[in-house]
Amino acid sequence: MKNKSIAILLALFLGGLGIHKFYLGSNVTGLLYFLFSWTFIPAILAIFDLVGLVLISEEAFNRKYNWSMLPQSSGNSQPMLSSDRITQTLFDLKKLYEQGVITAEEYEEKRQNFLNKL
Repeated sequence: MKNKSIAILLALFLGGLGIHKFYLGSNVTGLLYFLFSWTFIPAILAIFDLVGLVLISEEAFNRKYNWSMLPQSSGNSQPMLSSDRITQTLFDLKKLYEQGVITAEEYEEKRQNFLNKL
């Protein structure tokens, strides 16, 4: 489970190296930040990331980064999801993508992870 406060601190102090991106699960972006850190462009981008993290609500942060934390049924290690719940989860994920909260890459990754867990 990702913590918004930790992400903000990482973006503030280590954002130019992309550490906050690694923490939030965007490994490719984090690697690009790290590789180009000598240009200081990632440091500038990290300022925008920091502002975005500060301004995003806790609920939106959890939807974007902790969305896979589904309630577990008692007595079973697998979550019991109805077809309506599955459809609603996929619909919500698509809505986040359409609203620009997550990128196309993040949308596809999260969708695949969710479907693989079924």
